Amino acid sequence: MTIAASEAGARLTIDLAAIARNYRRIAGMTTGAECAAVVKADAYGTGIETTGPALAAAGARTFFVAHPSEARRLRQVCPEAVIYILNGLFEGALDLYASLNIRPVLGSRDEIEAFSAFCRTVRRRLPAAIHVDTGMSRLGLDLAEAALLAEPGPQNLDFEPALVMTHLACADEPGHILTPKQIDRFSQVRGLYPGVPGSLANSAGCTLGAAARHDLVRPGIALYGGRFRADREPLEGVVTLAAPVIQVREVRAGETIGYGATWSAPHLSRIAIVSVGYADGYLRGAGSTDRKSGASARVNGVVCPLAGRVSMDLLAIDVTEAGLIRRGDLATLIGDGITVDDIAEAAGTIGYEILTGLGRRYHRVVAH
Repeated sequence: MTIAASEAGARLTIDLAAIARNYRRIAGMTTGAECAAVVKADAYGTGIETTGPALAAAGARTFFVAHPSEARRLRQVCPEAVIYILNGLFEGALDLYASLNIRPVLGSRDEIEAFSAFCRTVRRRLPAAIHVDTGMSRLGLDLAEAALLAEPGPQNLDFEPALVMTHLACADEPGHILTPKQIDRFSQVRGLYPGVPGSLANSAGCTLGAAARHDLVRPGIALYGGRFRADREPLEGVVTLAAPVIQVREVRAGETIGYGATWSAPHLSRIAIVSVGYADGYLRGAGSTDRKSGASARVNGVVCPLAGRVSMDLLAIDVTEAGLIRRGDLATLIGDGITVDDIAEAAGTIGYEILTGLGRRYHRVVAH
């Protein structure tokens, strides 16, 4: 549903050109491997229907989603794309894999048996990825199962193994001892599946050099401007969230603001209220209290701290130092030097959660 600007509490701008630049930058870092694009969670909150074609225009040929519903939406706008469903085989949607040419990422013996049976039923050797667990302990065959599956030779399976892949657990933490173990384990797995392309690198993995590159890299958060390694700055920001001030009020020294009365004015202060809250994905934990520093917004060119707790539909900003502020002036909550990771840090979470939780009450603008 499209929300009119006059009826929304804030405007969310998605910069497709920035997403395309981020994609091309990562592709340039990983020469020799195909650069895919992860567009699960509605393209990390930016919108599959707009972001998918923008990434395809930038050069992406292969995409990864989490659910069949996302694959169906992506297929409508990217008819030529190779599409994998990361969360495995959804047996209630088996016909979709054949009718829309969607590839499941098979990560268990049960899934492999079910998809093999389906391929026999439709008399087609449909493509799929084989997911091997090398240390995440989440989805995927264990190493013994992967070896057993490979014994007759990949060409003898009832489906076409189009990709063998794993997922790095700690590549965003430089020097973590698990990362080289996973790289080594996956190299061993690759040897079991000669001729089948391999994929290991997520966003952080794209920085680990040739040993992690293999045939296909799968950046996600890096495309959308979120931090993907603790020791590196993120790529270009792609979202801007700006909300008009709906009221400005003066509070005397000692007066409290918001639920719980957790924030007290240190002196005569001016407070701007905007119509954004945790129902819009601006997390309650990003608020400011006497015990904890919260997030900030930029108003009239000045970085201003939040005042008090974020409520469901409203938040308060201390604009005392921002000069004359009137109703209707814009407060930038994300963008203009304030990143999704800044909000995430204040809320005690990660940029992924901020991006994917951006609400549906915003007026959305797509910038090309």
